[in-house]
Amino acid sequence: MSLPPKPREVFIQGLTLEGRTFRPSDWAERLAGAMSCFRPGGARSGPGAHIGYSPYCVPTVINGVKCVIVNEALKDIEPMAWDFVMNFARDNRLQVVEACLIPDEPPVKPGSSSQ
Repeated sequence: MSLPPKPREVFIQGLTLEGRTFRPSDWAERLAGAMSCFRPGGARSGPGAHIGYSPYCVPTVINGVKCVIVNEALKDIEPMAWDFVMNFARDNRLQVVEACLIPDEPPVKPGSSSQ
């Protein structure tokens, strides 16, 4: 039995196709904030519901460039939300890269074997 393929991630970079830094400087946080209600189990309610980002749309900085990492699973959960973020990138001529973020390997402790 094979496992289904892991959803890919799309990196919307804060660089235009012309190589200029996209403004405003908080664009990534704003875009991810607009998507914060799309999360496993649906939107939260009550105190603190607005705090935190969706795991499907997360702002970050990679190599000094602001980015939003959008998980392809969002396309299945809410196609209109997927279209919104992808249209945002297209309309603002932002660079988009399809990839999969690989977590850092935990460091090997001195004196321990890595085998």
